[in-house]
Amino acid sequence: MIPTSDATTDDTTDETHRFPEQFGRTHRFSLGVPRGFTVSPDGARVLFVRSTSGTDRVSRLWLYEDGKERLLADPLRAGHGGPVPPEELARRERARETSSGVVSYATDAQVRLAAFALDGELWVVRTDGGAPCRIRTAGPVVDPRPSPDGTLIAYVSGGALRTVTARGTDDRLLAAPDGDRVTYGLSDYVSAESIGRSRGYWWSPRGDALLVARVDTSMVARRYISDPARPERPAREMAYPAAGSANAEVSLHLMRVSGERLAVRLPREADADHPEGVWTDPSFEYVVSAAWDGHGPLVSVQTRDQRSVHVLAVDPGTGGTSVLSRAHDRAWVALRPGTPSRLPCGALVVPARPGGDTQGLEVGGVPTPPGLEVREVVGSSGGRVFFTASEEPTEVHVWSYEAAAPGSGAAAAPVRVSEAPGVHTAAVGGPTVVLDSRTPDGQTVTVLRDGTPVGRIAVLAEAPLAVPRPAALSLGKRELRSRLYLPSWHRPGDAPLPVLLSPYAGHGMQVVLKVRTWWVAVAQWFAEQGFAVLVTDGRGTPGRGEAWEKSVHGDRLTAVLDDQIDALHAAAARCSALDPARVAMRGWSFSGYLAAAAVLRHPEIFHAAVAGAAPADRRLYDTHWEERFLGHPDVLPENYQRNSLLAEAAGLTRPLMLVHGLADDNVAVAHMLRFSAVLLAAGRPHTVLPLSGAGHLVTREAAGNLLLLERDFLRKSLGVEHGGTDARTPGRTPKP
Repeated sequence: MIPTSDATTDDTTDETHRFPEQFGRTHRFSLGVPRGFTVSPDGARVLFVRSTSGTDRVSRLWLYEDGKERLLADPLRAGHGGPVPPEELARRERARETSSGVVSYATDAQVRLAAFALDGELWVVRTDGGAPCRIRTAGPVVDPRPSPDGTLIAYVSGGALRTVTARGTDDRLLAAPDGDRVTYGLSDYVSAESIGRSRGYWWSPRGDALLVARVDTSMVARRYISDPARPERPAREMAYPAAGSANAEVSLHLMRVSGERLAVRLPREADADHPEGVWTDPSFEYVVSAAWDGHGPLVSVQTRDQRSVHVLAVDPGTGGTSVLSRAHDRAWVALRPGTPSRLPCGALVVPARPGGDTQGLEVGGVPTPPGLEVREVVGSSGGRVFFTASEEPTEVHVWSYEAAAPGSGAAAAPVRVSEAPGVHTAAVGGPTVVLDSRTPDGQTVTVLRDGTPVGRIAVLAEAPLAVPRPAALSLGKRELRSRLYLPSWHRPGDAPLPVLLSPYAGHGMQVVLKVRTWWVAVAQWFAEQGFAVLVTDGRGTPGRGEAWEKSVHGDRLTAVLDDQIDALHAAAARCSALDPARVAMRGWSFSGYLAAAAVLRHPEIFHAAVAGAAPADRRLYDTHWEERFLGHPDVLPENYQRNSLLAEAAGLTRPLMLVHGLADDNVAVAHMLRFSAVLLAAGRPHTVLPLSGAGHLVTREAAGNLLLLERDFLRKSLGVEHGGTDARTPGRTPKP
């Protein structure tokens, strides 16, 4: 039997009717959530951004000090509302940023001065008092960053890197674009979207020089994103390297603020240990990380086929490089956020070499003990490194690990910092840890000093009206981590419910976690509409070791879909509330792709699907992401054919709704249009819902209304009348 909860009230159904509007109004419950924490080296000050409520769309800059919060910068007082530079809009799209105002900032080394861009203008504010000050610049500002001593502010404008003093004088050009499609100090599309490197320059600790990325996209194919609802507006051009095509050329340069410039001599290719395959490309095309610490610049590069990563020390005097670490893998070298890094003692922090069931760290050449699946390095303090890791896939905790003394070859065991079951992350500075915790009860941010709680930073997000009540399951021979959501009004002996699978199931993201977050609330809301909602993380998702994660190499669908089917059958065998004769799947992005594949490949199991932003033609997706799994399309065309929805579209026999944002520059609307065209040519009925002006992340009112449209489509397709049984009157159906 599946465990159920009777913690419900007569108001549950009424409140869930209002949930879609709340979902859109709160931007998926992201408004009012503090984020972007920076802790000063002495641990005394914490900066962060947050809006003033769960419905306020304008983010502000805040300071936590001496146990109290203080507002540092309010965009509304500064006349917020002007045009935002295109480069900043692109950066926000890559970060899936949905608010306005102060959405990012940077500080000096001591966290005494903060700089931020507001509608293309440069602003600075001191944390020790005083009002924010606008600084005049040579042009619209993107990504301003103070020097470590706080005397200079670097910023990007029009693709050029410039500096200006914190007093607003002596605005200087450091590097101007030397071509129409060249920028300095910005990230390229692939690095920001698929690698996770959003920055394009890094200050030296002394503040006398910068490590700067030069990006040349002249060889990259162009895409043109337009808004058909506003035909008078010109299309937006973007450089997008689709699988098999040319990447941007990224090089690094050392630039002194006095004007001298030196190219970093990055290696061209991997060494002889590079693993070979059917497709092999040892060229180092990707700069995956960069930093400048007290030991000098630190850079990591990855080959085009992603099977080798080298960590390099850069000589700031000559631009020469030396290899500090090499990693190889026959599938791909997994990148762990926050690595590589170095401790003050010089100990290098990198992912441990693959082996065993979990992926650990190496700190100064000493691996962490087995049993922890490391997710991210979040910071360090002295000789201690802080990271997130899992012992159980549905939980992520913060851990600290003391580096081994030089020559000892041994280190103490990692110490767990977080306690409550859930998903935790942290920011660190001196003796202070800001612990950001998401649990089944919600989200909290706790300030710890020397391991002891000393205060909290307020989370102002609204609580979802759909109160989650999932049953935790481990299903099938692979012990698939799953959650089953039943309506609060459903009772043992009631008629079985149609089943809705609502996974993500793709690389890089889990949804079966011990948290209360937006997708958990959405699953419960669909349950209240009359569905048994099953959510499963299968092969290819993170948290269960590299072999599990890389089981999708060469085939992104078969194992993933098999796991969803296995979970469905196992859950139906354990719970009589599930009706296996009425099954649908919904999803967005990868899970939208999976939902469409489900009705194409297994119409005997899946009877309807909603596929949002589905990458139907894998050749259209970007190089780094897609080639990681499928290789080069010219060398391995069979991989792309096997994973294409277009190749199977003519076999559609079940109801299918395709949803896509027309302004999506990540999964272009061409995916949906080509898929629909093939379906139409084959005479296969389907529903198309274009979202005017929407990008890859649908927010505001459209997000809530989309839930209602999905519900109605699924009800109709599965023959569900008004969604199920009313909690207060057994046998009656609730009003829609």
